[in-house]
Amino acid sequence: MNRLPRGATAALLGLSLALLGTGAAMAAPIHTPTPAPTLAPTLAPTQNDQVRLELPRPTGQSAIGRDTLHLIDKTRPDPWVPEAGARELMVSLYYPARPGHGRTAPYMTTGEARAFLEDRDLADAVPAETLSGTRTHARPGARPAQGKFPLVVLSPGFSVNRSTLTLLAEELASHGYVVASVDHAYESVGTAFPGNRLLTCVACEKAPEVGYKTVAAGRAKDVSFLLDRLTSRHSAWRHAELIDRTRIGMAGHSIGGASTASTMAGDQRVRAGVNLDGSLFDPVPASGLDGRPFMLLGTEEDDASWVRDWPHLDGWKRWLAVKGSGHFTFTDTPVLADQLGLLPPEEPLSGEQSQRITRRYVTAFFDLHLKGASRPLLDGPSPEFPEVLFHK
Repeated sequence: MNRLPRGATAALLGLSLALLGTGAAMAAPIHTPTPAPTLAPTLAPTQNDQVRLELPRPTGQSAIGRDTLHLIDKTRPDPWVPEAGARELMVSLYYPARPGHGRTAPYMTTGEARAFLEDRDLADAVPAETLSGTRTHARPGARPAQGKFPLVVLSPGFSVNRSTLTLLAEELASHGYVVASVDHAYESVGTAFPGNRLLTCVACEKAPEVGYKTVAAGRAKDVSFLLDRLTSRHSAWRHAELIDRTRIGMAGHSIGGASTASTMAGDQRVRAGVNLDGSLFDPVPASGLDGRPFMLLGTEEDDASWVRDWPHLDGWKRWLAVKGSGHFTFTDTPVLADQLGLLPPEEPLSGEQSQRITRRYVTAFFDLHLKGASRPLLDGPSPEFPEVLFHK
């Protein structure tokens, strides 16, 4: 199981192909980062110049709106760059919207895409405009649907930004959730902030020294601050009335999954959590999570931190392993890689099946625990998804 927060994305060309990266095998029982290998591109740039990437259409009945928030926590200096001042977050809010027409939200900025590809020595193989131009299904500023909806917070993997969880965010919103997808300042290779700033991954250099527990614990503070700003009487979001404050969940990929457990340990408002292939650098307390449900969804390779903390999960719990998967299976990566014909041969699970598994199981989990809906998919193996193994 490969849950590396930084440098764990291998180049997406050559024998270890993956459009945006894949986990690099590690010998350590709890996986720690290594630099991503640099491989010479084997495809000419012109082969991908005219490709139009597209995320799969969400399966829910609701149209989707999207807003963007820039939040500043004036009570905390940034942990990675204290001289920069207060801690900053960028947040994409996805929400059920009224049907309508118009342009859809951008996948990421061209600057973010260029930084992402350059970090992996792929700028000559995949144009930044190809990645940034990925078609999404949320409309900026769309009129919200009527009603109150559960809130799910999403936190991305280390060194990648929140765009990599777009297909999951859109899927949940289409099924009647408000979704807050968070970028944590200085923890990705490139995230656009106001003032034409592209903040880079300072944490990638400092985290190995201070420990990755610091990253997970810091993100937990970020999420608690975010919840304060979204659910307070004077909310930072104009559509805050959509949020049912009694039904809040969280999910994350890689170290974002680790920070989900960290957040739940310190914030009772988060009622249910999902860890998508993330080593638990910040251990689950021996006292548990007060009986709140938690799901582990990852690759077949056991992670020592999951084995260690499994007994401490004291509520409803599942540990699901996916055959043929890799570390980035649970993000947008396989879908986009498949469209370019660049899935790594060592990860035979198709982009289509990867996204179906991630969206179905995560949505089912939150349907069960935030909406009280019966979801037999979580009771045992399914013929529809033979790749999903009920580990425990």
